[in-house]
Amino acid sequence: MIDRLEKEVDMLERHLQVLKMVIENEPIGIVKMSNETGYPHHKVRYSLRVLEEENLIEPSSQGAITTERTEEFVSELDGKLDETIETLEGMKIDGVAEVES
Repeated sequence: MIDRLEKEVDMLERHLQVLKMVIENEPIGIVKMSNETGYPHHKVRYSLRVLEEENLIEPSSQGAITTERTEEFVSELDGKLDETIETLEGMKIDGVAEVES
């Protein structure tokens, strides 16, 4: 059950790392991102496609660049992550009395 969540978090981390590289180095291509992150080309390409579908980046002849939506997304990101962390914290079962066997 938790495995899927962990995989999604790993993928989100990769997408955000790729987005950060675009923001800091635009325009930037797949090969450079792959070399700098250590992610295989196909994973970088997938992250770029997801980010493009979300209208956070767009292709150019020199590589990926940000869009008008990127700044708004980045400014809202920390708050959304904090909300998600709070929800996950509320799911913990630590304080519940021991489960009867």
